Amino acid sequence: MADNEPAPNAELARLSEEFFQVKHSADPFSATLLGAPGFDGLVPDPSRAGADVTAGKLRDIERRLSDIATDGLNQADRVNHAVLGRLAWATRSDLEHALWESTASADGYSSPQAMMFMAVPATSITDAAAAEAYIERLSGLPAFLDAVTDRYREAKADGRLPTRIGVGQAIDQLTGHLALSLEDDTLLSPRLPQDVDAAQVRARAAEIVADRVRPALRRLLAGLRDDLLPVARPDDKVGIRFVPGGEEGYRAAVRRHTTTDLTPDEIHQIGLDCLADLRAEWAEVGGRALGTSDLAEIQARLRDDTSLRFETSAQIVATVGDALRRAEEVRDDWFPAYDIADCVIEEINPIEAGNAALAHYRPPAGDGSRPGAHCVLTTDPQERFVYEYEALAFHESTPGHHLQIASAQTLTALPAFRRFLDAEVCGYVEGWGLYCERLADEMGLYTSDLARLGMLSFDSLRACRLVVDTGMHHLGWSRQKAMDFMWDNTATTRANVRNEIDRYSAWPGQALAYMIGRREIRRLRAEAQDRLGSRFDIRAFHGAVLGNAAVPLDVLGQIVGAWTDETAA
Repeated sequence: MADNEPAPNAELARLSEEFFQVKHSADPFSATLLGAPGFDGLVPDPSRAGADVTAGKLRDIERRLSDIATDGLNQADRVNHAVLGRLAWATRSDLEHALWESTASADGYSSPQAMMFMAVPATSITDAAAAEAYIERLSGLPAFLDAVTDRYREAKADGRLPTRIGVGQAIDQLTGHLALSLEDDTLLSPRLPQDVDAAQVRARAAEIVADRVRPALRRLLAGLRDDLLPVARPDDKVGIRFVPGGEEGYRAAVRRHTTTDLTPDEIHQIGLDCLADLRAEWAEVGGRALGTSDLAEIQARLRDDTSLRFETSAQIVATVGDALRRAEEVRDDWFPAYDIADCVIEEINPIEAGNAALAHYRPPAGDGSRPGAHCVLTTDPQERFVYEYEALAFHESTPGHHLQIASAQTLTALPAFRRFLDAEVCGYVEGWGLYCERLADEMGLYTSDLARLGMLSFDSLRACRLVVDTGMHHLGWSRQKAMDFMWDNTATTRANVRNEIDRYSAWPGQALAYMIGRREIRRLRAEAQDRLGSRFDIRAFHGAVLGNAAVPLDVLGQIVGAWTDETAA
């Protein structure tokens, strides 16, 4: 802190800690996945009454935050104030609009039971107390699942109906889970340390799951099948605009996920412009890799040439593992030195494969007991394209999500609410991941022009997201129209198009974060390079972008601008 800087603001520090506790107590599954300690024994309260209580606490935090004059804060606290204000509003907005109650699905982040299936197995059990917290959480799951069932019925009574496709996916997910033997139940899969009575803990856990959790899962399944499926929205009304309150909720979701004030119409046009800009690059790289510059021919070749697909799941794991290794070898040439947790490759459970994206990232535990993980889809390898998985690895592991999120956990000078963030500042987090797909090319990490076509394919996919997400939720496009648009403008498969569109319909607005965030990071970099000229240092720029953990995009602009000013001076 500079000599003339004000001391840290004590009230702001109290509000920051209060927000951390309120948010993660209300959403402890996310806390577990983020590696935030202290919440692994809790389950969410998905009831409307519970949401109202939490929203009231957040509203009070916002009120007290507004009483703190920013002109009396030091630079670090001005950033804390801005981030806290945005996050408190976003968390409250999410609770108040409650779009999830109208988007029943199997999506990993927007569906309550899918979050449960992700978070409980990821619990880091390090000692007897953590084992007891795990048992406590399992004991709370039946009430949680029954509350989800009740919430869906309340939403139905208000005309806030889910989509037929989403309900069908949730039914399939629950049916698949209940078909597992108790020994294979993913809720019983956390690793136990040697200094606890593992046999006793597993026996207690198995009894809870068999006698209480599985009956609650069957009740949720029955509610979805008998109450919701007969009245669910058809495929021509998958957009949230067809739900009471959905249009207002979508506008808030757009602002929340992009952390910008762009309108749905503006974002729709940005997507169309991005696709047009990519055509010349498709022709150039396609000519080198495949001997044709015709976009339709390139797409057909990438989709139909079976020699461009994997033969085994082991090949997929080897491809992403090798990409991670290459990135780690040159990381210090492009970034400040970071002492972060390792990243491992994990295969996505086959039972989740039908609705899963190609990959996702799970952060390390904050206490170091669990590494970060690039979770990758390896089922049906003959349907997976070899050219896609290098770009995926750079997005999910290093230099993408793993480097960004794991390094944020090490910034102990920051308040806890800023060190453990992911979807809350999606424009930054997903924008960084997409930025790194292109950065990897600058770093010389792609092994061929064919792999660069995978990079372009994902660029096109993210541009399409801007068009089809706003198309469905703002303009009222049908599911088929959205799938047709994505098919015409990417090189991905019919199955992946279907999975992508269904994911967007279940999580309105989230798909917009990737390209909007990447555009802003690249804009800030270009401005800094123009201003600094030969003094621009890519390692220092990346240090500025990563050095304050994940932040809203407008705050990132202030941070990078201050770094540029300091460097220029």
